[in-house]
Amino acid sequence: MRNQRQVVDYALQRRALLAAVRSGRVGDHEVCDASPYLLRAAKFHGRAEDRACPMCRHAPLTLVSWVYGDELKHVSGSARTPAELTRMAALFAEFTVYDVEVCRTCHWNHLVLSYVLGTGEPQPKRPRRTAGQ
Repeated sequence: MRNQRQVVDYALQRRALLAAVRSGRVGDHEVCDASPYLLRAAKFHGRAEDRACPMCRHAPLTLVSWVYGDELKHVSGSARTPAELTRMAALFAEFTVYDVEVCRTCHWNHLVLSYVLGTGEPQPKRPRRTAGQ
């Protein structure tokens, strides 16, 4: 079981953006702009959602989880599966997860949720090696 902290839900922002698109204030091309890297991450690391895309209204959405944190080193900024998130939450003190919904058909994408995972305990620092050791 993952312990999510500092949860931020972007549902109101999403709803406002969709209202702006439907009223014509924002063009479809401005919101259907997923990068090839995000689309590839959705294909290989994403999980299917039960909801249809709000733009094309027929393709299912895919949820992609991105991880960021100083302690993650080279893993920071990459997409991870739910199983990997659970494993990482037990290994690292703290990292932030950003869940992004993506439509692989029309390229809609929007940040849905962000939260912090981890043990909450700082990792012990290893002693530094000196040149003579």
